[in-house]
Amino acid sequence: MRADFKSGFVTLIGRPNVGKSTLMNYLIGQKIAITSNKPQTTRNRIQTVLTTDEGQIVFVDTPGIHKAKNKLGTYMVNVAERTLNEVDVVLWLVEPSTFIGAGEQHIVQQLGKVTTPVVLVINKADTVKKEDILPCIAKYNEVYQFADIVPVSARTGENTDELLKVIMKYLPYGPQFYDEDTITDQPERQIVAELIREKALHCLNEEIPHGIAVSIEKMKARKKVMDIEATIICERDSHKGIIIGKQGSMLKKIGSTARYEIEQMLECKVNLQLWVKVKKDWRDSDFLIKNFGYREDE
Repeated sequence: MRADFKSGFVTLIGRPNVGKSTLMNYLIGQKIAITSNKPQTTRNRIQTVLTTDEGQIVFVDTPGIHKAKNKLGTYMVNVAERTLNEVDVVLWLVEPSTFIGAGEQHIVQQLGKVTTPVVLVINKADTVKKEDILPCIAKYNEVYQFADIVPVSARTGENTDELLKVIMKYLPYGPQFYDEDTITDQPERQIVAELIREKALHCLNEEIPHGIAVSIEKMKARKKVMDIEATIICERDSHKGIIIGKQGSMLKKIGSTARYEIEQMLECKVNLQLWVKVKKDWRDSDFLIKNFGYREDE
């Protein structure tokens, strides 16, 4: 093993919708974390792996840090906060603004308990003039002692090379954790479930934002086809009707867009069957939260 090789764990934090998953997808060059403009899209710590000549970065995507409203919320916040001390570098993504709102203040408080180097990443730099970024940097410098500050655009990829250099600077020397061709350690079933959930979020309106989960009942390969049976779980009977749509039109739309993406990912034909079930208040049930793959101890 080369003595000058680095490897370590990096986490992305930030208010919901600031572009964490988009940035990770850009850096990895593949779509792993699901992206949606609805908050609370990322529920689990998705690990993606980037291997370069200099080292290996394992990204641990945390659910957003926010004030919790129910058991699922509390679980998500606990996972996020625990991750901060277990990684080698924390990337805090913010928007290019001098206004530090309540969400950011809450994150500043959490970072006060952390000994890990924190890099401030000012995302969406392509949406403002270069000179408008300086006051933003000055403002954030008043609230926290950052190891580094890097403006980027996750959408266009602007300055992401610089960001990777900065990350490498803070990683310890050591052997790689994963093979070069590993991109994620999430089991395929989980990524498939997340893709279906992403498509459902894109297709559905605001009225059913987070009250859905997806459970994969069956995933079986035969000859050149993968048979997948999945259930979309919602919280109300009225939601079930919306998800199914007139004569099943909405469910068909979710199924066909999800199937296309799953085929791209698995590189084979997919036969996808979707059902919809109502489980009231699943977000407040310990058993159901664990059942859908959200585990406190991971």
